[in-house]
Amino acid sequence: MAKVELKKPVVDEIANSIKDAASVVLVSYKGITVEQDTKMRKELREAGVTYKVYKNTMMNFAFKGTPCEELCQHLEGTNALAVCMEDATAPARILAKYAKEVPTLELVAGVVEDAYYDKAGIEALSKVPSREELLGKLLGSIQSPITNFARVLNQIAEQQGGAAAE
Repeated sequence: MAKVELKKPVVDEIANSIKDAASVVLVSYKGITVEQDTKMRKELREAGVTYKVYKNTMMNFAFKGTPCEELCQHLEGTNALAVCMEDATAPARILAKYAKEVPTLELVAGVVEDAYYDKAGIEALSKVPSREELLGKLLGSIQSPITNFARVLNQIAEQQGGAAAE
C-alpha cells in the first residue's frame, strides 16, 4: 500500500471533524507535562471539545478549500487541533485557562463560525463566558427588578398592617 493511501484516512478524519464545527482552535502544545495534558484533555472532553494532535502536513491538506484554510500559515512546530461542534467559545476558553498554568502552551489561531481569528482574537474570544453563564446572568437581570418590586410591596403591606393594628 502506498504512503498516500495510508495518509488519506487521516486527512479525511480532520476534514470531517472541521466541516460543521462551531470553532476550530490551533494550539502549540510544547512544554506541557503528561499530567497537565491529561487534565486538560479531560476538561476539553467534558465540554464536548475534540482535542487531537495531527501532523502539520495532514492538517494542511485537510484545511485546503475550507474556512480553516487561513490556519495553514501557522502550521509550524508542534500543533494540536481543538474542535467543538456546539459551543464556539469552549476550546479557546479552556485552552487559555491552561495556557496561564503552562507558559509554553500557546493559542496560535482559530476559526469560529467560519471567521478567522489570529492569536489576539482567540485570546479575546477566550474571555467570553459560556452560554450557560450568559443565560444565568440574563435570568438574574430579569429576576432582579421583579424581586425588588415584591420586596417593596411586602414592606408596604407590613407598614399598613402595623398602622391598622394601632
